Amino acid sequence: MKTLLISIKFFLIFTVLTGVLYPLFITGIAQLIFPVKANGSLITKDGKTLGSILIGQNFDSLIYFSSRPSATGYNALPSGGSNLGLTNTKLKDLVISRRKAFESKNLLDSLSVIPSEMLFASGSGLDPHITPEAALLQVERISKARNFNSEQKHELEQLIHNQTEGRQLFCLGEKRVNVLLLNLNADKIK
Repeated sequence: MKTLLISIKFFLIFTVLTGVLYPLFITGIAQLIFPVKANGSLITKDGKTLGSILIGQNFDSLIYFSSRPSATGYNALPSGGSNLGLTNTKLKDLVISRRKAFESKNLLDSLSVIPSEMLFASGSGLDPHITPEAALLQVERISKARNFNSEQKHELEQLIHNQTEGRQLFCLGEKRVNVLLLNLNADKIK
């Protein structure tokens, strides 16, 4: 009985320490040092939350850059990939339909090289980035939809170059562009 009481006391002590005090301490430090990141890196405009730079979202309008496809419909709760293998015919059909849709939407021919992130969903289904090459393939469509002149079109291309992030730690991943930030800045081109 004595051992049981000691076990219960340790359980309660460590529950309070690791389940309450430690999370509150870490949350407090994060709020002090990195308040924007600790709150989800949300972007607000005129008091309205537009999204997070950490989570991809769908942009249907022709005036905006398209995000990478999502296996979860850009829903953060069940985030994850489709788990379809390379030999799965459903994946092959998805890639073919995504390719045709991207070519059609962006007025490209069938010989165009489409970056893989526009054909395959990310592992999380929520990747907020695309490569600069994928963004540049969309410039013509966006310029036409926004009735941009050649100077504004050039400004849009320059925006892609300015918004391009390098590899993480100089060796991980590829160069990338955050689609939400790109679309918000494209709205500023007059």
